Amino acid sequence: MEMKNNSIIHEFILLGLTNSWELEIFFFVIFFLAYMSILAGNCLIILVVNFDSRLQLTPMYFLLANLSFLDIVLSTVTLPKMIIDFFRERKTISFWGCMAQIFLAHLLGGSEMILLIVMAVDRYVAICKPLHYTTIMNHRILVGSVLLSWTVGFVHTMSQMAFMVSLPFCGPNVIDDVFCDLPLVLKLACTDTYVLELLVVAFSGLLSLISFILLLVSYIVILVTVWHRSSSGLSKALSTLSAHITVVTLFFGSLILIYAWPVSSYSLDKFLSVFYSVVTPLLNPIIYSLRNQEMKAAMLRLRNRHICSKPNF
Repeated sequence: MEMKNNSIIHEFILLGLTNSWELEIFFFVIFFLAYMSILAGNCLIILVVNFDSRLQLTPMYFLLANLSFLDIVLSTVTLPKMIIDFFRERKTISFWGCMAQIFLAHLLGGSEMILLIVMAVDRYVAICKPLHYTTIMNHRILVGSVLLSWTVGFVHTMSQMAFMVSLPFCGPNVIDDVFCDLPLVLKLACTDTYVLELLVVAFSGLLSLISFILLLVSYIVILVTVWHRSSSGLSKALSTLSAHITVVTLFFGSLILIYAWPVSSYSLDKFLSVFYSVVTPLLNPIIYSLRNQEMKAAMLRLRNRHICSKPNF
């Protein structure tokens, strides 16, 4: 362990998932395939939305393309380093590399929270106020919503990093996780961090919990509104919202357990960290593409256009 004046840690040691070489190879294959699938699936969504004229004019798909971009960057922050570490006996990350992971994870996580809320508002307007949908969800509102999500994410992560980078770290330097996460790194500081841990719960845990509750309330309002108008339309609304409810539950469930649940263990936090950074970005394109008729039709049109554009020899 390198130190400077016995007060600054130059690198942290990550324990990873296992010490077995056979399991390391197994996990390498699994996570490598998962990362390739995340890139392929989310890039495909961005490509289809940008090249299909019908989807370009639909606010929901504009927001979906931005969600896919966030998922790509979020998984790239942690997964490539994790995959490379499966071939290393001593898994380390530099101090500033660790701080960068925390900064980007909270930036992208906070942005995705707001974007999911905007997507819920979009579904509310589309289902409950269909005649005013294009007027309310206009291009200016959509761009402003995306900029707002990045602004909230930046403010959120800066509120964490403002006190994080100034903490003294003089040992130990072992993190029982596959990448740097705020609660675990905070416990390594050579000072009393009780107040700071409460701030993490307030900034990250409560933010996740409140956002999750707001989303659930919005979905309930949508379903109740549809049920009062027509009981037969309830099943259609449930079908439309099922993808959003699935994504929201998976995304916020893992965040709440990591940052707001007081009895979570290190092993559970490690599993949830992997779930948050791997499984959710992997499931998003599956949920929004394979279960969406408009997206599948747009993929078919894009493929046919590509085939027709090929020169005949």
